[in-house]
Amino acid sequence: MKFGIRKPSIKKSIAARTKGKIKRNIKKTLIPGYGKKGMGWIKNPKKAAYNKIYHKTSFSIWKLFK
Repeated sequence: MKFGIRKPSIKKSIAARTKGKIKRNIKKTLIPGYGKKGMGWIKNPKKAAYNKIYHKTSFSIWKLFK
């Protein structure tokens, strides 16, 4: 488990803003439950619990500049 600052990846950041955005929009139109709040807990509770703890214990370096 990571604690503290997450290491930024410019490549992943750009991919998430371009290709990822298009893919998410397509999936939202095709799959009824995709992107809805709380769906992660239904689909994979172990992963959802890990992600919740991870995001509470670590933070992005970009948050320091805001």
